[in-house]
Amino acid sequence: MSQHIDKPSPWWTPSVHEDRRPILLARGRIEAAVRGYLAQRDFLMVDPPGLQRSPGNETHLHAFGTTMIGNDGVGRPMYLHTSPEFTMKKLLAAGERRIASLGHVWRNRERSALHHPEFTMLEWYRAGEAYDAVIADCVAMLRLAAEASGATVLRFRERECDPFVEPERLSVVDAFRRYAGIDLFASMDGEGVTDGEALAEQMLAVGMAVPEDRSWSYLFSLILTEKVEPQLGNGRITVLDRYPAAEAALARRAADDRRVSERFELYACGVELANGFGELTDAEEQRRRFAAEMAEKERIYGERYPVDEDFLGALALMPEASGVALGFDRLVMLATGAPRIEAVLWAPVAE
Repeated sequence: MSQHIDKPSPWWTPSVHEDRRPILLARGRIEAAVRGYLAQRDFLMVDPPGLQRSPGNETHLHAFGTTMIGNDGVGRPMYLHTSPEFTMKKLLAAGERRIASLGHVWRNRERSALHHPEFTMLEWYRAGEAYDAVIADCVAMLRLAAEASGATVLRFRERECDPFVEPERLSVVDAFRRYAGIDLFASMDGEGVTDGEALAEQMLAVGMAVPEDRSWSYLFSLILTEKVEPQLGNGRITVLDRYPAAEAALARRAADDRRVSERFELYACGVELANGFGELTDAEEQRRRFAAEMAEKERIYGERYPVDEDFLGALALMPEASGVALGFDRLVMLATGAPRIEAVLWAPVAE
């Protein structure tokens, strides 16, 4: 006789929805606060299409593909975007100065307490402004979210973060040294070219297991995930700044050190909430980086995505700018103390 296992009631069950409704109402208040913040600073809300020729060209981002059939009956491969970035940068090239988007994006191979295949991304750009400005925006957004939900702290499971105290700003190199005992600069040359074996040797020296794949990027991600990220955003916000150039495909290099780039990520309660850049506007350099990313993607996953030639063409006209993408659902999670991302979605994608 098979044993009956009770399954949780669907999200649309009235009693389940009634339990979830306070969080969903808080989500609406947080969205209104964010939109108000952007409007007060003269951001124009734009609405990029989700269907694109290229979903993005980063090694570990996976897209949903589809086919668009034209009036001629010919099918053309298309993708649901993983970010509205390419379209928004084309709008900057067209002449817009401050733009923002709050909409759905899609990422395949991602489902966990913090990941969902379809989620809401808040992305915004400031033309002619340094990326310190979008870092300040991010901190303000976290404070607004807490206020809108009636929270004094952000919370994820057992961790707390007070968004109202001064954030910590920490370079990636300093974070690796502090939390993993790893000197990243010792595994790269003066131009930021990386050496996976040198990084593997350091991992072994500090007692970390080294996988068969010893590519520098893979080892970097492993150390970041296992040793560094859990230490970030505990008690106060952490701005993890100045990423190695090899891990910043869409960011310009720092003016004072070619080994690192103007890229930051913002953390609260050990959760990554935002990823921002001083934007790269050199089309040829961007093409080279895309080629390297797609070669690595093909090596690891056996697939690659096309390059959006219109995007590269638009970079010639794009002004210097800073930009950031923030996971809106995660922000709602932390502001309401929800334990899983599905708890803050009006209707989760069926498994």
